[in-house]
Amino acid sequence: MLIPVILSGGAGTRLWPVSREGHPKPFMTLPDGQSLLGKTYRRAAGLLDGWGDIVTVTNRDYYFQSKDHYQDARLERHRGHFLLEPTGRNTAPAIAAAALSLQALHGDEAIMVVMPADHLILNEDALNSAVEHAVTLAKAGHLVTFGVIPKAPETGFGYIETGAPLDDKGAAKVQRFVEKPDLQTATHYLESGNFLWNSGMFCFSIATLLAELHLHAPALLEQARVCMAASAPVETGGCLQQELSPTHFAEITDISIDYALMERSDKVVVVPASFDWSDIGSWGAVAALVPADAQNNRASGDAIFIDSHNNFIQSEDRLVAAVGVDNLIIIDTADAVLVAHADRAQDVRRVARQLKDEKHEAYRLHRTVSRPWGTYTVLEEGPRFKIKRIVVKPGAKLSLQMHHHRNEHWVVVEGMAKVTNNGSGSHLVAKNESTFIAAGHRHRLENPGVIDLVIIEVQSGEYLGEDDIVRFEDQYGRTV
Repeated sequence: MLIPVILSGGAGTRLWPVSREGHPKPFMTLPDGQSLLGKTYRRAAGLLDGWGDIVTVTNRDYYFQSKDHYQDARLERHRGHFLLEPTGRNTAPAIAAAALSLQALHGDEAIMVVMPADHLILNEDALNSAVEHAVTLAKAGHLVTFGVIPKAPETGFGYIETGAPLDDKGAAKVQRFVEKPDLQTATHYLESGNFLWNSGMFCFSIATLLAELHLHAPALLEQARVCMAASAPVETGGCLQQELSPTHFAEITDISIDYALMERSDKVVVVPASFDWSDIGSWGAVAALVPADAQNNRASGDAIFIDSHNNFIQSEDRLVAAVGVDNLIIIDTADAVLVAHADRAQDVRRVARQLKDEKHEAYRLHRTVSRPWGTYTVLEEGPRFKIKRIVVKPGAKLSLQMHHHRNEHWVVVEGMAKVTNNGSGSHLVAKNESTFIAAGHRHRLENPGVIDLVIIEVQSGEYLGEDDIVRFEDQYGRTV
């Protein structure tokens, strides 16, 4: 049995302002309109013979977004299995937890294919061929990693040095793993022909992985066993959901699978992969996905270039014009604009780091924020007022809640709302109708219809922060 395990936890700070803490890199929409996570789900399904489980290991806060992307990928013949981490603890705890969960469900002989959620692979036939090769090696007791054949002296990737050949298909023992090199070293690696880019993808049987963890990282494995014993899976909404115990998961060593195991085991082999691979690690990588004009300018969204060369513009909602500029990256979102020299694309992470240090909201959230029931967008705000556009998915409902400091006036602009207000029962509010929620009133908004419910919410009061909310009932399990 082959089981794809998708690791979805990358923050993607080099892709700010689109990638943020509340909307990280896997949820980014690429120029073709698909998200990185959605593409990964489709690739995972392509590895299976028509059916099977697809496991996602992600943060608890990203569960509902991840499930939405899973459902958007239309994988009706597969079962989504979500392992939900309370906090990030790196790849070794995530992989160990997934292996122990799958061992309980499918036994020791199941084969895991571990895939990052935020990478892009264009040649899926080559991927399928590489995975087929890796599965054969995994069945023979190897820990398999995938090495991408390098095309340039890339300084943004880790490398794998190959050792003795293993078969006539190019597989080899791993001599060593190498951290991201400088340009001179990367050039030497390329010229030697003995180095591959480290893709961060793996394949192994559950039995082999757990045996090698027991040998090389026994404390971590025991910590993971204790955690999984306290983290029972439950069936919900057609998916298997497994929330990892916060207390026990926090005790697991924070370490990557490379450091914990792959650099220590003598069973590690590498399969050279010819598929077109990118970790989408910077805006330069995103720009490469867009066709260039005669002056090597690229645009995703509405943009014009006058006497400009070698630029990339991504604009979400408005026209951006570039006049007489060269080698710029311009990323325009609803509440933030990035302007960077193309040669400094890797330094965008410094912006995200500074915003986080300053506790600036633009590090965490977009103006449009995803919620389990839909989205809200802040349209305008000022002293004592805030205006939002709220979209509630069909059949979804917000928590039964109360605010201490703000009043809310709801105007329905699309669909039909079911409103509960201050214990007086529920009533329907149709398009072009409105209702008023006073501070201190228990209330709930629901969408009983089959199309999106869209309302405009006008808040007024002394304090309008998102933390002014007391939840009494919530179908999504959020705490009071």
